[in-house]
Amino acid sequence: MTDQAVHVSGRADVREPGRTDGQFFGRQRELKSLRADIGRAGLDTMAGRKGKRPRVLLIAGRPGSGRTALADELARGLAGEYPDGVLRARLTSPGGERVPTADTARALLGALAVVAPPGEGEDELTERVREALSVRRVLLLLDDAADAEQVDPLLPDAADCLVVATSTGPLTGIPDVRPCTLGGLDAAAGVELLGRFTGKVRITVDPRSAETLVEECGGQPAALVLVGGWLAARPKAAVADVAKKLRALPDDAEQPTGARPLARAFRFVYESLPAPAARILRLLALAPAGLVDAHTASALAGCSVSAAQSTLDDFAALGLLRQVGPLYEVPGALAPLLRALMEDRDRPAEVQLARARMLERTVRQLQSCRAVTEPDGSPARKRLAGLPKSLRFPSAPAAAEWLRVRQGALLASARIAVEDGDLDTLARRLVAALVRALIAHRGAEAAAAELYGLHQLVLSVAERRDLPREKAAALLNLADLDARTGRTQEALARYRAALDAGRAANDPLAISRAMESVGGAYQELGDWQRASDWYGRALAQWQSRGESADEARLYGRLGAVLTYAGNYGEALRNWRAAAAGHRRLGDLAGQARVLSEAARVQEYAGRPEESLRTCQEAVEWARQASDVRLQAALEIRLADTLDRLGDPAAAQLHRGSAERLLVDPASAYEIRSGSAKD
Repeated sequence: MTDQAVHVSGRADVREPGRTDGQFFGRQRELKSLRADIGRAGLDTMAGRKGKRPRVLLIAGRPGSGRTALADELARGLAGEYPDGVLRARLTSPGGERVPTADTARALLGALAVVAPPGEGEDELTERVREALSVRRVLLLLDDAADAEQVDPLLPDAADCLVVATSTGPLTGIPDVRPCTLGGLDAAAGVELLGRFTGKVRITVDPRSAETLVEECGGQPAALVLVGGWLAARPKAAVADVAKKLRALPDDAEQPTGARPLARAFRFVYESLPAPAARILRLLALAPAGLVDAHTASALAGCSVSAAQSTLDDFAALGLLRQVGPLYEVPGALAPLLRALMEDRDRPAEVQLARARMLERTVRQLQSCRAVTEPDGSPARKRLAGLPKSLRFPSAPAAAEWLRVRQGALLASARIAVEDGDLDTLARRLVAALVRALIAHRGAEAAAAELYGLHQLVLSVAERRDLPREKAAALLNLADLDARTGRTQEALARYRAALDAGRAANDPLAISRAMESVGGAYQELGDWQRASDWYGRALAQWQSRGESADEARLYGRLGAVLTYAGNYGEALRNWRAAAAGHRRLGDLAGQARVLSEAARVQEYAGRPEESLRTCQEAVEWARQASDVRLQAALEIRLADTLDRLGDPAAAQLHRGSAERLLVDPASAYEIRSGSAKD
């Protein structure tokens, strides 16, 4: 699960405040210095050793200083020198929380089209990243790093790569880092940026006031964008008046000196907002992953979707939000200011209610997202028709795109709901809805990594609330994913824990499934005795519940492990019992498959004539089931058996029948072997 964005070169939708419409202002000296640092000899080279790690350039500055815009501009100019592309990852969420390194690594691997098994730990994931980058020539841009511990595990063992990191301070611990520390823009660049919003006329008629305004903003791009947006919305306002008003605002003594110009500019713009808009802005501090759309804002504020959309557009024009595709993003530099305002102006009960409304809206959207994949006339589609039009999707592809674009925010919503602690019922509904939507649109295999994280969230809620039934389900789901990725011992431990939870909940289904899964884990480990013991326990559970299909399956699993153990007599009895079960169920194809396995056991036991008769019986059941591929496979099995019995002519006839079945099923005909052994 991840909050950060990872982008391939050419996409410019992650930008620092101060970057507007792809234009870049000032910082030419810094750009020249950074480019020069790339070619300078590192410590290894100076010592006569061949460098094994890439050059690391650091752009250090406060949030809002334009550090990401500078990194983007540098990457844009260098992209042609790195044929394998430019990768970007954000290491701190807009809310100020560190993004787990495992999440960053998984997102980078996804951008590189490298498959990582779900549930892998941080060390394994970062090693995969380093291996993937070691054979590529890429520029890796790591935005808003909290410290060296976030950056170092991602550094590739390849001197041909380049790493550009942005951070507030130094990356102590990473050798040979080339730092570039940002202050404010120079006066000329600041005035140029301001003129981007006000137009040239308002600058040229009073250039001195424009320079004064740049000074009041400390030359910080984020502050200039806010003030420029305010001036753009008020064409008759004088630049000199804004400079005076900013100067008159007192500094926030709790803010560091370097952060005060941005805080003053933000307060100036915020205090000009109407009360309803100001409230919506404060509540955007709750937006998951700092991403918001009209539905999110509408739910937070309790207003209409159209009113929320209009307000978000106004915020974007003022520089309070930036647009990222169909979503809006709270700039990282402003997120702590919004949170401080919300905590100061809004009562905790109101904040909690707003969060609950937002999460409830998300649940309904996810339910709609999944329902659109159901057939027409299904109960889910009927419920979908009863939802407001704004919550319905016109088609399954539109819903899939909505899910793709918002996946990071949706996963963050699930974490927020779980971490809150007071919204556990809502959290469970949200996680369940997200799991179903991901499976419906992406499939369980493709969404395995996200599902693993969601099942972990369910487990944490179940343990916190002492919900053994939910705990058993989460443990079983996690163990299944562990088992699929080869972590059999971890899966076994979780299956046993799920069995304990199922017993505590008195849940027969969970108990039966856990017992069978424990048997499967032991089978994977090659412990046939324990596997057959656990399968036997599970079989007794399914029999007590009268589940015929599960009973037939367990007989088959018992037959398989007893075959591996060389206990052919017991194995054959279980395969026959499985065949009888499938016959009672009317599952002809299942009966044919099981009889084929019984024939294999008879062959292992040295009874080839019996094996031949059983295999012929299996072929007949497959024919009656109209399962052409199965019938063809069994014809080939039958031919192999005839070969071993010394009847190559009959074997050739059956192989020919298999070929005709696969090419044209209608041309196949029944074969009667002329062998006396038939």
